[in-house]
Amino acid sequence: MDSPGRWFVAAGLLLVAAGLVLHCAPWLLQWFGRLPGDIRVDSPRVKFFFPLTSMAVVSVVCSLLLYFFRR
Repeated sequence: MDSPGRWFVAAGLLLVAAGLVLHCAPWLLQWFGRLPGDIRVDSPRVKFFFPLTSMAVVSVVCSLLLYFFRR
């Protein structure tokens, strides 16, 4: 069994890589938060945003990645 330290290092490197990609190419995720089903309420007094569909997409992608990497 792998040590937890290796998993934390791998997760950290993935986060750094994702941060660099989003910093250098922010147009890659312009669709995130604007999918049908995302709840957005903008009024003069209240701004509310709940990315329901976007989080469902993220959940499916993460589940698929974990499924394929555990095999």
